[in-house]
Amino acid sequence: METDERWMREALKEAQKAFDRDEVPVGVVVVANERIIARAHNLSETLTDATAHAEMQAITAASSFLGGKYLKECTLYVTLEPCMMCAGALYWAQTGRLVYGASDPKHGFSCCRTPVLHPSTVVACGILESECAQLLRIFFRKKR
Repeated sequence: METDERWMREALKEAQKAFDRDEVPVGVVVVANERIIARAHNLSETLTDATAHAEMQAITAASSFLGGKYLKECTLYVTLEPCMMCAGALYWAQTGRLVYGASDPKHGFSCCRTPVLHPSTVVACGILESECAQLLRIFFRKKR
């Protein structure tokens, strides 16, 4: 749990970068062998690309770093529960472990009754949940 909190704090730094760019504040770090190999945050507005979610950016960066498409030995830390698109990408990358902070009851992958993550992916949720959710609340309150 202590290690998960450490890495989630790094993902929160990425979420703050998204917030500062007026992007939905979601941040990701990918960790392998106790080392961050990829960092990302949402860039959908900046790139005018609906698929430029933090997870998608991080998967691409981590795969590039590793020189292969599978993230079996990696843990992806993300501040918000991944959507179906990102969960599908995590499936194809065969991500070893997924850790997320805040749940997304409207758009998160857990809304789907059919399992969407790779069967070998281990999931942990609720890590620094209140901090992750607070940044999102502030962002959307500012938008209204």
